[in-house]
Amino acid sequence: MSIFLKDLKSIKPYTPGKPIEEVQRELGLKQVYKLASNEIPFIPTYLSKEILKELKSINRYPEASCFYLKRALAKQLKVNEDRLVFGNGSDELITLTLRVSIEKGDEVIVAYPTFLIYEIQAKAQGAKVVTAPLKDFRYDLEIMAKKVSKKTKIIFIANPDNPTGTYLTHKELEQFFKRIPKRVLVFLDEAYFDFAPSDYPRSLEFLKNRGNIIIARTFSKAYGLAGVRIGYGITTPQIATALNTVREPFNVNRFAQVCALAALKNKEFLSNVVNFVKKEKNYLYSELEKLNVSFIKSATNFILIDFKQNTTDIYNYFLRKGIIVRELKGWGLNGFFRVTVGRHNENKEFIDCFKVYLRTKFRSRKTRGGRR
Repeated sequence: MSIFLKDLKSIKPYTPGKPIEEVQRELGLKQVYKLASNEIPFIPTYLSKEILKELKSINRYPEASCFYLKRALAKQLKVNEDRLVFGNGSDELITLTLRVSIEKGDEVIVAYPTFLIYEIQAKAQGAKVVTAPLKDFRYDLEIMAKKVSKKTKIIFIANPDNPTGTYLTHKELEQFFKRIPKRVLVFLDEAYFDFAPSDYPRSLEFLKNRGNIIIARTFSKAYGLAGVRIGYGITTPQIATALNTVREPFNVNRFAQVCALAALKNKEFLSNVVNFVKKEKNYLYSELEKLNVSFIKSATNFILIDFKQNTTDIYNYFLRKGIIVRELKGWGLNGFFRVTVGRHNENKEFIDCFKVYLRTKFRSRKTRGGRR
């Protein structure tokens, strides 16, 4: 008798983007630009004092309830503190939600393709995963609503979505909720919330009116704290209590807590990041259009590129040039790759390398055609 889950072999593990250090070791490169994992390219310089102070207490466990951070965030969001749950990144909130909700035979609805962790963790919990294909690279809420059955426990919605970068408007979600039974828990993953445009959903209104919702956000993206891993959920007091029941007592380390608290106080940094990403994203749009390369306009800090052919060659080409992009075969998006908005010099280097690659390929095809 095996000690492992019966369905473990059917689960494809999540493969993160290559880290800079690994590429430097493998290829012997001194300069590597990572444009694969949707991190921002800036180190939050306002953290030095907080981290040095916290080093004095490194031998002590962190405060388990994130007391000071919870108080500050509740004030900013204008919600009661008992509605907040903190996790080791917003990814942990996905796992906790499944842990408190799923029993054998339950169903979970996800889009296809979307953030892979929904399916991986749902299967690990023993749920049946029901998929709803995207329509024009956007969530097809009509199809998702039709997929709801008596066995449906959770619907996961990434808004904006990863890896497409598209988003749902307030009106679209409002109409969707009218069709979804209130017994079904809707998990709104808003990891890229800070980059979203003005007609983005006012999710807290849905939470107030419907109740059975978890809104997950993170400090990993626009706040630049991917390395310390901290995210949070906004939900009902009842759901928050359930999640806290199974949450590890020290899941958010003391560095993550003080960094997140400092980030909330430094609104200028967030504003600068959002404005910078918008500007550089427009630069990339313009340059990609000049190259006649297809892409999907994004409400995030990354761009989905439709290369229309196998991406292995170009991925390896970029890698040899010291540029890490994200292949998307694991998402079922063959012929696509994703690039994160980096610093201007990184974005320019990406475009310059892309130009050389396309020019070389064009000459190669022209030469082969002349030999026929």
